[in-house]
Amino acid sequence: MAKQRFRDVKQGRIRPVETKKRKRSSLAQDGLPATLGQRFKAFITDSFMILMPLMYIVFYLVFDGREGFAQHKLLGWLYILIPYIIITALFLAKSGQTPGMRAYEIRTVDCHSGKPPSIGASLLRQLLGVWDFFFFTWILQFFRRDHRTLHEILSGTCLLQEPSR
Repeated sequence: MAKQRFRDVKQGRIRPVETKKRKRSSLAQDGLPATLGQRFKAFITDSFMILMPLMYIVFYLVFDGREGFAQHKLLGWLYILIPYIIITALFLAKSGQTPGMRAYEIRTVDCHSGKPPSIGASLLRQLLGVWDFFFFTWILQFFRRDHRTLHEILSGTCLLQEPSR
């Protein structure tokens, strides 16, 4: 094999020989992971835009007030969380963004293909996200360079910053 000249590689006449195997997916190297601040602000925005109306409906229309909700807490939280998981999974499957993610310019993508996740991956991501929230496994994002949490690793999704326009 002939020695590759830098000028030929730089001008795109020949492709460089890869000497090392990539350890991470190409998407994780091409896109910037969302920062912890962006993730947190998007979560808070989604909580107020999606979760709070659901809580109001369940508290006052289904259980007729706080006292009724207090008597049936487990059922009440199921009435809140199941629609929340479905709504956010539909947002993610359609465009890869919830309203909070759109506001802070981050996008959920399949780590291998770079496209918005499928409905199955979105549902899995949201179900495991509730698990992450309640059992504090979201702390994993503070120790990883790409800030991925357990539910993102298991569902094969990444949160990336959108390229500036």
